[in-house]
Amino acid sequence: MSNTPKPHLSVDEIVAQEARLTLRRFTYDDAWKLGSLLVEMAHLREAPVSIDIRRGAQQVFHCALAGSSADNDAWIDRKRRVVERYGVSSYLVGARHRAKGTTFEEHSRLDPDLYAAHGGSFPITVEGVGVVGSVTVSGLPQAEDHSMVVEALERFTAS
Repeated sequence: MSNTPKPHLSVDEIVAQEARLTLRRFTYDDAWKLGSLLVEMAHLREAPVSIDIRRGAQQVFHCALAGSSADNDAWIDRKRRVVERYGVSSYLVGARHRAKGTTFEEHSRLDPDLYAAHGGSFPITVEGVGVVGSVTVSGLPQAEDHSMVVEALERFTAS
């Protein structure tokens, strides 16, 4: 768990992260704990981010920290929609397109005002159930948004 994100993770590395970060359960209390952990991490790094956690269609945690803006909330919505549509992280969807020498925007046929395959939104997957929600960070470069979410999930699953 390094605080320094890898700027360009491979598709295989992101797939491995998602497989490793499957949860046994995800309750409302878990959403609060995970969100609070992300807020603590962001404060320590003085990261100007917004944080969003969804359980199904319900927003169960949201926090906007100093330096973030309404634009971050719009990015959260766009990245979250990618997770909801594809069932994998927004960073993985973008990485798959980049690995093919294309872009999500050119080949998805989805409205870029509604969908963004940029790092920062990660599926909340429960063993034996599947994707039950998402956790999203916006405000840093996409690799750092993704890395922050992964690090928080790693800490959360270890506790």
